[in-house]
Amino acid sequence: MLKTVVIGTTALFLAASSIANAQSSQTSSPAIPERLNATDQNTLTDMRVDLVKAALQLTPDQEKLWPPVESAIRANAEDRRARIAKIQETVGRAANESRVELMRNRDPIAFLQQRSQALAQRSADLDKLAEAWQPLYGTLSQEQRRRMAALAIFVIHDMSNVVDRRRAQFQENED
Repeated sequence: MLKTVVIGTTALFLAASSIANAQSSQTSSPAIPERLNATDQNTLTDMRVDLVKAALQLTPDQEKLWPPVESAIRANAEDRRARIAKIQETVGRAANESRVELMRNRDPIAFLQQRSQALAQRSADLDKLAEAWQPLYGTLSQEQRRRMAALAIFVIHDMSNVVDRRRAQFQENED
């Protein structure tokens, strides 16, 4: 079973990587990485939902508790897309100004307020996700919980690799 989870997870991330690489190879400016389009983002969310569900191997009774979890995962992904779009809009406006103008026009209080609102939204999203998972998680066997933990560790590790690659790419572009 663990082999099936590992193979499925690997397939998911290979597919996601190929989509991301295809997108970034089409960018006209190497300094700004291309984001996935809405269709690709939806496909990636579908794959992630299917992967989690397949890894858990839910019983028929647990299947009844799955729809709120799936809805919460999808809502979380949609809210994340909206936050990213807002950031891209802000960065797009800032790209039209020189660094000197940006420094003169900065408003640290507004920045703190915007950051606070973004964190509050993320907090609310995580609360909804935890609330949706709670009934199902209580019914999971120890084996299902181990698979869920292994999947979470794999995803977090992969996400940190992506962050590291983006940070390195950003630093290269700054030089």
